[in-house]
Amino acid sequence: MEPLRALLRSQDACFSTLDGVVRGLRAGPPTRKPDTLHAVAPVVLDFLADFGINLLGMSNNHVFDLSTGGVHDTLDALRARQFTFAGIGDSLAEAAAPAFRRAGTARLAIVSAATGMIREGGAATEARAGVNEIRGTRDEGLRADDVARVTEAIRRARAEADVVIAYLHEHQWFAWKTDPAVTQDWQREVARRMIDAGASVFVAHGPPLMHGIEMYRGAPLLHGLGSLFFQTRKPPDAYGVENWRSVVAECRFVDGRFAEAQLRPVVLAAVGEDGPEDFETRGRPTLASGDSAMQILEALAQKSRRLGYRLRVRDGRAVLRA
Repeated sequence: MEPLRALLRSQDACFSTLDGVVRGLRAGPPTRKPDTLHAVAPVVLDFLADFGINLLGMSNNHVFDLSTGGVHDTLDALRARQFTFAGIGDSLAEAAAPAFRRAGTARLAIVSAATGMIREGGAATEARAGVNEIRGTRDEGLRADDVARVTEAIRRARAEADVVIAYLHEHQWFAWKTDPAVTQDWQREVARRMIDAGASVFVAHGPPLMHGIEMYRGAPLLHGLGSLFFQTRKPPDAYGVENWRSVVAECRFVDGRFAEAQLRPVVLAAVGEDGPEDFETRGRPTLASGDSAMQILEALAQKSRRLGYRLRVRDGRAVLRA
């Protein structure tokens, strides 16, 4: 994994998500079955920091896996390690607020929210710790007041930062279960509203799959880049080949505006080094090369074409330009 680690550590800042909860002394009863319980030891944060990751969008449907006590433990662990994070907090106001970090000569901001599969009690309120949730509606849309809260946070962030990352963890993924190339119209619409509010880039995650990329007003809409690490105890045939492919977007901004991104293909180990029962090394990433790199980028290009964007792929590389 060293070449990938070196790439991430070479950047002014590195953004990702941690789709889970950090286990601590206040952990409550699990809110889901063991095979989908995403609880990790605090040392995982140290590992991510060693990989150069210093900005986290923490809004997701797994941070409540150990009840509200788990949310508090996660907040404590992130603060102790001085991560810049957004999307969870001791209250809704805190979870919805932008987070800021200096990166080189620029000031970055994150606004982070989640929609879909947030369990009862997992959303932050005025008096309860939790997730900055955008609630869904019966017609598979999104609550207007929740979207407005997020776009207002982006406007505030834009007033104080050079670059604003808008992150959405989504599980309103009905059509995506059968066709991962389909991007829901509601997500494309909310992504545009976030860019209109001042975001420099829109990033989504949720289903552990790559989805298409498109551009809007010179800003990239990254509807899903796949997973950087994916560790699970489910059998190898529980997921298809798409689950074990992803890309890293090495973005460059000039005067606060997106200029271009190098897309680096990544392949994850579907089976551990010592076989199907080796869960420690399963899901580890490697920078792809050769035919593997071309297959990943061509698949991403095909999905992007369905959204109206032509991603140019040549010699195992793809460049995203404004």
